[in-house]
Amino acid sequence: MIVFDKLWATMKNKGFSTYKLREECGIDSKTVRRLKANENIETKTLDKICKALDCKIEDIAEYIVTEEK
Repeated sequence: MIVFDKLWATMKNKGFSTYKLREECGIDSKTVRRLKANENIETKTLDKICKALDCKIEDIAEYIVTEEK
């Protein structure tokens, strides 16, 4: 499972609010909701976020091993 917990820490460290993220990345509030819920998002959105935050993918996302049911 991909989780975006690191995104919120990186945003805080760089002084980004979700509003600023939406404005600078051109993503909508639905995408922000999906990020908060650790749901699927497009890789182009990850690219936009990394550019806006001037960071690497590992600064915003992490793979967590989960058991298959």
